[in-house]
Amino acid sequence: MSDTKKTAKLSFGDKELELPIYSPTAGPDVIDIRRLYAEGDVFTYDPGFTSTAACDSTITFIDGEKGELLHRGYPIDQLAEKSHYLEVCYLLLYGELPSANDLEEFENRVTRHTMVHEQMMNFFRGFRRDAHPMAIMTGVVGAMSAFYHDSLDITDPQQREVASVRMIAKLPTIAAMAFKYSTGQPFVYPRNDLDYASNFLRMCFAVPAEDYEVNPILSRAMDRIFTLHADHEQNASTSTVRLAGSSGANPFACIAAGIACLWGPAHGGANQACLEMLKEIGTVDRIPEYIARAKDKNDSFRLMGFGHRVYKNFDPRATVLKQSADEVLELLGVENNPILQVAKELEKAAIADPYFAEKKLFPNVDFYSGIILEAMGFPTSMFTPIFALSRTVGWISQWKEMIGDPGQKIGRPRQLYQGETSRDYVDVEKR
Repeated sequence: MSDTKKTAKLSFGDKELELPIYSPTAGPDVIDIRRLYAEGDVFTYDPGFTSTAACDSTITFIDGEKGELLHRGYPIDQLAEKSHYLEVCYLLLYGELPSANDLEEFENRVTRHTMVHEQMMNFFRGFRRDAHPMAIMTGVVGAMSAFYHDSLDITDPQQREVASVRMIAKLPTIAAMAFKYSTGQPFVYPRNDLDYASNFLRMCFAVPAEDYEVNPILSRAMDRIFTLHADHEQNASTSTVRLAGSSGANPFACIAAGIACLWGPAHGGANQACLEMLKEIGTVDRIPEYIARAKDKNDSFRLMGFGHRVYKNFDPRATVLKQSADEVLELLGVENNPILQVAKELEKAAIADPYFAEKKLFPNVDFYSGIILEAMGFPTSMFTPIFALSRTVGWISQWKEMIGDPGQKIGRPRQLYQGETSRDYVDVEKR
């Protein structure tokens, strides 16, 4: 953390505290309140931690007003357009874009770790066939700590490195296995001659009876989905990973905790909610009705996939993914899929309506990723698992940064207690 010469004065009762103010490289200044309890005997109250910096980080920066998302300083639109997912993984993990040799070596390391321990197959058979893929992923990723004992020591930098590469490599395999298990089809092993996104698509859609040729347009669209979801600062699941990691938990347990948090519909389920809304609309002729409902303040209906809690202007990831959505729909067509027909017409209607422009309710990344995954043939239950495997590198990067911070402490939020004060126990016969 940088030095500071600025301070903030806090006065309450007969006390006055002088608190240091830190200026980040980007974003608002931060008041350091770490001495507040020790010197002032008070806490701050901030439900949801929306005004609290729980850590300092060099990985990702978001400016919601400008619609800006930077990874290590690089704009997300440039990375999504010019780079690819594994290069972005390297950037997030190590802080700089790799040389050609470094990238090749990193890609080889990831490729050589895509297989999972054969005994892990038994874990899948313990789940019901109709189990949600996120339930399976949470359990299987947590169980990795039972199989990979050589990467559990978080004090060993080399073991942390091995665990990081393993999870980036194996999460697509685990997600694809969860998908195959839910459909009753046999697992498909990864292939080392395919790129990261193509390998995932093949593991999801190939069958032993015939091979599956990955279309480059679909592979590129999937790679962009991975890239655009790689990290997003201190969101709920990332904070969960950091909080779990602060206790010294092994890396697999920490990532499993992040997956469990991402499963919440308010977090990772947004693109699934978007597709469910499109199904509710049903047909193109009903779009005006739902547009009117979205504009009615007395109606609880909201257009899912439009606007964003963080981005107050536009979602910078959506612009890039719209291009891929257009390419995928042109390739696969929408004639026989009423959901995709509704999506395309809803997008046009909302963009053309002054109300949505004024409110800055533009289509976001969840809208376009949901359309792409639906067109590819993924059920909505797989949307969040794909989000999870994409976000794994962000979680790991944040976890590694936390572990390497000499000032790191176990997370321990405080509370505004509103319960009963001390009272004596009353014997049951006297109550």
